[in-house]
Amino acid sequence: MKGDVLRGHLDLLVLQVLADNPLHGYAIIDELKRRTDDALEVPEGTLYPVLHRLERERLLEASWAEVNGRRRKSYRLTHLGTQALAERRRGWTDFRSAIDAVLGGPTAQPSVGRTP
Repeated sequence: MKGDVLRGHLDLLVLQVLADNPLHGYAIIDELKRRTDDALEVPEGTLYPVLHRLERERLLEASWAEVNGRRRKSYRLTHLGTQALAERRRGWTDFRSAIDAVLGGPTAQPSVGRTP
C-alpha cells in the first residue's frame, strides 16, 4: 500500500496493535504485516518516529526488556492512549462511511456534520 495513503492512519494502526499486548518496534511491523496479509509493510524509518511521537504525546509508554537475548524497547498503551484509540476508531468509522458513500459502497452514513 502506498505510503501517502498509510501516513494519515498509521497512528491508529499502531495504537490498535498495541491494544492487545506490549510489543517492540520490529514486532509491531510484523504484526501489521500479519494482520493485513502482507498488504502493509511499514519501514522501520517510518515506524520509529511515529512511536517516539506517540510516546512524547503520552499515548505510549516504553520500557526495556530482553527478548531472545537482545535488549528491546517495548511499547504499551497508556490510559490516555486507550482513550485516543477509541476516539480515532470513531473518526475512522466516520471517514470510511464517507468514502463508501462516494464510492457507492455500504449505505452507512458518517455521523459527523449530518443532521437528521
